[in-house]
Amino acid sequence: MGASTFSGPLKAGPISQTTGTTVGTNVANVGFVLMAQSAVIDIIGATSADQVVATIPAGSQIVDVILNVTTANDDTGTATVSVGTSAAATAFLPATSVKSAATTRGTLTNSVATDVGTTGIQVLADFTAQNGNGTAGAATVTVTYLQARYLS
Repeated sequence: MGASTFSGPLKAGPISQTTGTTVGTNVANVGFVLMAQSAVIDIIGATSADQVVATIPAGSQIVDVILNVTTANDDTGTATVSVGTSAAATAFLPATSVKSAATTRGTLTNSVATDVGTTGIQVLADFTAQNGNGTAGAATVTVTYLQARYLS
């Protein structure tokens, strides 16, 4: 299957400009398309830091970060994943157990989630294993965002 590439935000809707504010008049209905990037992350064995999940373009608004554990980690101690940036490792998801299959949504408490800013960012996942002896585990992190929103 092929893939399409384009630059800039993709907007959808037939009315791009507001021509009135009362009911029944043409009020802009152009919206941004929700984008997503996903990566399978390593949750087996020893701790693995700074796994690149996504590279989010400047001016984007992060909408959600989702950790989907499909195979539980079997470390004999605790095993967690956090998701954030190089500046704030838990910006989007605090340390979350990967000891059972589950889907966890991010907290998005960091201001970079609202507006990525003038420079794109890398979203990073950190896996921490207490004993580093796990031999099983599978997880995916997905980041959804609106490209070029420039909210601030």
